[in-house]
Amino acid sequence: MLERQLLLNAVVAGSTYSLVALGFSVIYSVCRFFHFTHAAVITCGAYLAWTFIFLVGLPPAVGIVLAVLCTALLGAILYGCFYHFLMLRQASPLVMLLASLGMYTVIQNAISLAYGDVYRTLSPNASFGSYPILGARITGVQVATLTANVLLYGAIGWALARTKPGRIARAVANDRELANTYGIDERLVFLVVFAVGSLLAGVAGILIAFDGSINPTMGFDALLMGVVAAIIGGVGSIPGSVAGGFFIGFIQAFGVWKLPTEWQGGIVFIVLLAFLVFRPNGFFGKPLPRHTV
Repeated sequence: MLERQLLLNAVVAGSTYSLVALGFSVIYSVCRFFHFTHAAVITCGAYLAWTFIFLVGLPPAVGIVLAVLCTALLGAILYGCFYHFLMLRQASPLVMLLASLGMYTVIQNAISLAYGDVYRTLSPNASFGSYPILGARITGVQVATLTANVLLYGAIGWALARTKPGRIARAVANDRELANTYGIDERLVFLVVFAVGSLLAGVAGILIAFDGSINPTMGFDALLMGVVAAIIGGVGSIPGSVAGGFFIGFIQAFGVWKLPTEWQGGIVFIVLLAFLVFRPNGFFGKPLPRHTV
């Protein structure tokens, strides 16, 4: 009974980590830098949903859709008004990393100033119930989380493999200079990629908020696990991000079965260190490029 519940919890947690890692990897695979402002976008998704639902008074479904669209717009704005100019100056990956950390700090402080540091929730009075499944119990929120994540994995995978914009994005990711010689506008590709990655971040933030609480630093905790999942799966690999997220979920769930709860984060980073030493490219990754952005 306990093992089955742990397995179910691992699947749910892993699906959320995978979604965060997927959004992060979509941006990294094309733009080739660590976009840590992704954490702020996750937080914005949760706060925007809370604002639309509880302050504006919109129906939950409408508020959630608007919040997700706003996070996609935020991602596009971040690229168009910030990262684009750094790329024009051929900023190094280190400069891009530091710039993204700085922008994350700015947005986090703005959220804290606007909403305060009080913990909030998207389901203060809702009872989603729980349902038996294979000897374990799953809540309505967990069902919605798994359903949304599976649909998004499928949509992103289909778009990258079967649509022209997806093939163009993969072409830019594989060889930016060659793509430019064929007349592909990489700036438009980057803009779309940032919007899509941020949309996924917004969905992840909302799902986390429904199953927990909202606070200005929630995005960084989620992104930390997402980045670990992306590294373990293979940085820049979309299937690897999904696999890495579920792997982290299983490590956390079954690690605390035998060890104290305080070790939940430590176990993950011990595994990460092992991967960095023995398999630095992860499950499906390729060696990181050495060229500058």
